[in-house]
Amino acid sequence: MKIGFIGLGKMGAPMAHNLLKAGMALTVYDVMPDAVQAMVADGAKAAKSVADVATGMDAVFTMVQTGQQVSDLCLGEDGIFKHIPKSALYIDCSSIDIVTTKSLHEEAKKIGLAMLDAPVSGGVAGAAAGSLTIMTGGKEDIFKRAEPLLQKIGKKIIYAGQAGSGQAAKICNNMLLAISMIGVSEAFVLADKLGLDQKKFFEISSNASGQCWSMTSYCPVPGILDNVPANSHYQPGFMAKMMLKDLRLAQHAAEAADSPIPLGGMSAELFELFVSQGHGDMDFSGIINMLSHKE
Repeated sequence: MKIGFIGLGKMGAPMAHNLLKAGMALTVYDVMPDAVQAMVADGAKAAKSVADVATGMDAVFTMVQTGQQVSDLCLGEDGIFKHIPKSALYIDCSSIDIVTTKSLHEEAKKIGLAMLDAPVSGGVAGAAAGSLTIMTGGKEDIFKRAEPLLQKIGKKIIYAGQAGSGQAAKICNNMLLAISMIGVSEAFVLADKLGLDQKKFFEISSNASGQCWSMTSYCPVPGILDNVPANSHYQPGFMAKMMLKDLRLAQHAAEAADSPIPLGGMSAELFELFVSQGHGDMDFSGIINMLSHKE
């Protein structure tokens, strides 16, 4: 298959690399020339423009940061929707607002283009390992058509429902992740101040009712789990500023749905403070340092 891929950041680059490993003929585009050249060195073709990365493709992926970026890439004069073959798939793996996503689905429908919103979970490690969870929104027949391709970059591919459902799932999931990471961090800080050995607390809580993914798979305390950001001075991983972005998306969605999210709101305030202190590029689990007054 001929695949176009736009957005070669910390998540996009390993995802694109896995498509290459799967034997896809990959054409890539990014505003950072070094990111493009790194993919070319691995066997990809460099596109000269957004139009170039869309023309003649069987599928085009986008993996960028904001809804405005996705909209510009799709709807611009030289954008994806003007140049992608109508027989192709368009798959947006970015985490963006639901309003923009639904609007793009409508525009894709007008031109007869098959589109999925397909945000991912699993962080940089999951992207590199091809073990991402991918939550998809769009028509079910389009999902079934795209599923074999998505299996090249993810391990768990879930159909969430109609247009925008993938983004809804991602927003709710990441809000829960932020809340749980703050809770795990506060528990470790309190346990330490009460004189409880942190490894002993992990042993107890990871086998008791406090067990959760933030505890047992992404522990924020160094020296407890292997291969987590806490062991490498909180190098991401999943950057705190990206978690803050997703929490803001959750707030906007909650306001539109008239659904109270008091813990989600408090989590957003804490990550806002953490990022404002200059830690936006640190892994989000590094918030434990702010809560323990180490930063």
